[in-house]
Amino acid sequence: MNRIIISASNDLATDQRIYRTCECFNEMGFEILLIGRHGKTVLPYDKHIKIRQFSLLFNKGFLFYADLNIRLFWKLLFTPKQMLLSNDLDTLLPNYLVSRLTSTPLIYDSHELFTEVPELISRKHIRSFWMKLEELIFPRLKNVITVNRKIADYYSAKYRVPVEVIRNVPIPYQNREQKSSNVNLKQKKIIYQGALNVGRGIELMIDAMKFLPNYQLNIIGEGDISHLLRQRVEDLGLNKQICFMGRLAPTQLKEQTKQSDVGLSLEEDLGLNYRYCLPNKVFDYIHGAIPVIVTDRPLLRNLVDTYKIGEVLVNRDPKKLASTIDHVVKNKNSYRDNLQVAATELNWNKEKIKLKKIVKNIK
Repeated sequence: MNRIIISASNDLATDQRIYRTCECFNEMGFEILLIGRHGKTVLPYDKHIKIRQFSLLFNKGFLFYADLNIRLFWKLLFTPKQMLLSNDLDTLLPNYLVSRLTSTPLIYDSHELFTEVPELISRKHIRSFWMKLEELIFPRLKNVITVNRKIADYYSAKYRVPVEVIRNVPIPYQNREQKSSNVNLKQKKIIYQGALNVGRGIELMIDAMKFLPNYQLNIIGEGDISHLLRQRVEDLGLNKQICFMGRLAPTQLKEQTKQSDVGLSLEEDLGLNYRYCLPNKVFDYIHGAIPVIVTDRPLLRNLVDTYKIGEVLVNRDPKKLASTIDHVVKNKNSYRDNLQVAATELNWNKEKIKLKKIVKNIK
């Protein structure tokens, strides 16, 4: 049996793209070894996926990445394998070196424009390091996948290599419109899921809650500005309306999504990564049968306009957001059929066919 080693730096328990990728390789008959760091969430993976997690000495910064990459290099080098898969730029170097040293095929999965994230744009020296690393390795890669066409075209034009698109869409939900019996019908629920980082529009969501007394905002995830957001809620006296739920396992996240009335994705235009974003949370909302409100970014607007599944927020004003939320929720039933169509067309059962084809063509 062929073995593939899949590596990532993020929390393995909450990255649904990695989980779906593992399931795809399992269906192809691969033995799977998933390597990453210890996270705070219980891993939901099946028994047929072997997991190796590093207990790192540092949680962030240069020393974190150095520690991870050194450990990853030696683990990859001395573990039997027939294929490697690197998730994002921060695991690419050890994967590339081991691939060259052992003549092992490598797939690179870029979940975003790594060097264009807001956290790096303002840190010139650190960004310069990652950009030089990407410029050194990327043109030498043969098998690259990413999450949408805009990012694929950007990389293809910059590095003159083919990049395939495997969209970050969910496995179809079961009982998409089923609601739990304890849902409080008097208080409508808004959901945001994803990283709590700069530029995600979470501050705008919080400020809008002042104008939505009959709504609850559930924020699911953690990130660099978690403490600042919690303090903002405290300062505004909105603790009873806004709930920080932390990181949830995928099954828990699905339940929270299905129990919500509307989902938000309000990324700011802070660099190319957010400008070309098409977050997986939007597809999760679709599969949870809830309408969406998205920021006015090209791919997000195109998705909403194509399927008529929600609204595009043009004016980033708390009162305008509040009125848009209220309008969408009051007209929630009008989006139901369109959400069903979108969920049928945008699902992992279709995307994994493309991934399997890519893998079969690797020499």
